[in-house]
Amino acid sequence: MKLINVGFGNMISAGRLIAIVGPDSAPIKRMVQEARDSGNLIDATYGRRTRAVLIMDSDHIVLSALQPETVAARAGGKEPEAVIEEEDAT
Repeated sequence: MKLINVGFGNMISAGRLIAIVGPDSAPIKRMVQEARDSGNLIDATYGRRTRAVLIMDSDHIVLSALQPETVAARAGGKEPEAVIEEEDAT
C-alpha cells in the first residue's frame, strides 16, 4: 500500500485516490460543503489556505494546503524541484 504525504505529516492511500483538483470552481466548492455537512470531509490544512482538494473512492474529500501539482508529483513518486515546504510557509 503506497501512501502519499498531503502535508504536515498527513498521509492518504494512493490506491483510494480518484482525483486531485483545485478548490476554486463552484462545483468543487459545493462538493466540499456537501462533504462537510455529511461528515465526509477531512481537513488536512492545519488552518492554512486550501490549495488542493483530493477526492477519494470512499466519498471522502480531503483538503490539502499543498498545490495540486505537488500532490500529483508525490503520488507519482517524485518531488517537484521548486516546492516550498508547507512548514516554512506562514
